[in-house]
Amino acid sequence: MVLDVHEKPPIGKWLALSLQHLFAMFGATILVPILTGLSPAVTLMSSGVGTIAYLIITQGKVPAYLGSSFAFIVPIITVSQTQGKEEALFGCFLVGLVYGVVALMVSRMGSGWLDKLLPPIVIGSVIIVIGLALAGTAVDMASKKQVTLPMPNTVKEFQALPGKVDQIDPDQGTVTVKVYSMKTFGVALATLAIAIIASLFLRGFLQLIPILLGIIGGYVIALTLGMVDLTPVKEAAWLTVPNFTSPKISWSAAWMIVPVTLVVLAEHIGHLMVTSTMMNRDLVKDPGLHRSLLGDGVAVMISSLLGGPPTTTYGENIGVMAISRIFSVWVVGGAAFLAIAFSFVGKLSALIGTIPAPVMGGVSILLFGIIATAGLRMLVDHRIDFNNKRNLVIASVILVIGIGGAVLKLSDVHLELEGMALATVVGILLNLVLPNHSKNRQPSISHVA
Repeated sequence: MVLDVHEKPPIGKWLALSLQHLFAMFGATILVPILTGLSPAVTLMSSGVGTIAYLIITQGKVPAYLGSSFAFIVPIITVSQTQGKEEALFGCFLVGLVYGVVALMVSRMGSGWLDKLLPPIVIGSVIIVIGLALAGTAVDMASKKQVTLPMPNTVKEFQALPGKVDQIDPDQGTVTVKVYSMKTFGVALATLAIAIIASLFLRGFLQLIPILLGIIGGYVIALTLGMVDLTPVKEAAWLTVPNFTSPKISWSAAWMIVPVTLVVLAEHIGHLMVTSTMMNRDLVKDPGLHRSLLGDGVAVMISSLLGGPPTTTYGENIGVMAISRIFSVWVVGGAAFLAIAFSFVGKLSALIGTIPAPVMGGVSILLFGIIATAGLRMLVDHRIDFNNKRNLVIASVILVIGIGGAVLKLSDVHLELEGMALATVVGILLNLVLPNHSKNRQPSISHVA
């Protein structure tokens, strides 16, 4: 190690090292609120506050930064469109409570029950769903632009519209449709190309932030083509208070969001195991898996109460530590305080809001693909045998239900499970019910990275 967990670097290096962690998580963290319609400023603040809470709960022994979780993008968008953002935040808050319950169970019973509940065949397949469920959204953002037209008077005129109806405004007598645009798609492809080049050919710190570099490069291209309106940036104050949003109780929203907790639980444990290996110490025992899960859960609840998405330990920042060999919680905590400070810069929030849809669509093509590929890699790394019909059935059902957007509605008990949440529950049930006659038992969740 260059710096151990409790070692503090000199002030100058401290700032530079903390900024490195901030930039490593920045692109992915702000992408989640942009896609879900939540506030980027609130998300930055909640990631910082949540990280500090995590470091305190884990007794300053686990150097982990907590940023926005991609696992919840689909359910948050779905609930926000059908009910509202406040209802989605309630579901996210309950995710934190589930973390707390699991942490209590792990502290009392150990983690063996998790091994049976969340084997790689289930988690790997669900992670593939997380990436591919948003593929259509990414392509729409990358290739289509919004056009406002006069309201059609007849059904025939509606059917003759040049694209898919996105919004109807009866007060203004207009309808907004999404139509294909080569100019829009060109900006998205250029953004994608920059991100790919940064990921494959750059070295050192720059290689860690290909998504952020893609967004910056695509933004500059869109700016030169007149696709960016900087008026909100000019009108915004330098210092401002983030626009906080409070959760609103909705049990139907909870049914759609809470099941996804099972996915991020596995992700969390995997990240903790990877960090343990890098540091050559057993973080599962000291400070304990239960403390780490509790810290993550508290961070999720804080974020939801402020108006941000659920948080999770970030692989990007684990990568920074792997390269730098600096595991100081002072450095990670410094990044958290910088994130909080950035959230009060009004012009920064306004600038983020001016990022054109094709720029985000371009990086989303890569980002969502990487997420899906991570699920494939998990299946490969754990040598899942698809000659075994049991594994084939479980993976097949999860993929079709999740990507197809299947919905289960039980009106009598106000239960609604959709898409990824339903796929996760069905996958777990199939894994528990279907007999496993294979001699090679599936590896435990402790080895899921």
